[in-house]
Amino acid sequence: MVGAMFCLKQPTDGAWAAEAVREIDAVLVDHAHCEMKAASNALSLAARNPGDVDLVRGLTDLAREEIEHFQRVLSMLAARGVSMGPPPVDIYAAELRRAARDAACRPSLPAIVDRLLVGALIEARSCERFKLLADETARDPVHAGEHVLWSDLLAVEARHYRTFVDLAARAAGGSRERVVERLDRLAVLEGAIVGELGRAAAGHSRATIHG
Repeated sequence: MVGAMFCLKQPTDGAWAAEAVREIDAVLVDHAHCEMKAASNALSLAARNPGDVDLVRGLTDLAREEIEHFQRVLSMLAARGVSMGPPPVDIYAAELRRAARDAACRPSLPAIVDRLLVGALIEARSCERFKLLADETARDPVHAGEHVLWSDLLAVEARHYRTFVDLAARAAGGSRERVVERLDRLAVLEGAIVGELGRAAAGHSRATIHG
């Protein structure tokens, strides 16, 4: 249901959440890095478009929330005695950005539109997986703390998804119909990437929020 709300074309494998909960420390580490990358990406987009005050404000507000989430997850890791370590390679995000570049919109929309829509899809996938994790951890009081975390984050990720889509429409000059069409096209590509990563389980850890 969450995936359909966000136009995701490929649902996450039903076995993913149970496997992820068994590797919960790795999932938390992965997500801490995801939050840092999300904040960095939002600030980078803001820095590249300083003339649009509303865009900059929206992106910096989003970045602030991502940092707050990072600090929350970092505190959970510290309490568990778990170190973050170096950031893993985010194959999913890299492949999604590459696919968007290779399927450039014709006639073209401003380049930032695709960057914002890629951000929207990443938030949508996160929201879908947080819902799966929230449902899975609700069944076991041992994971009560994580259940609260995932439940809180899925609501925020849903809002971030809408923010990215709204900002993309603004960057496209208010052409929301074209942006929605483009988002649908990118969602098809995103679904193919998720499907491929799911089939390549030997080379891709299940303990990831994205892909």
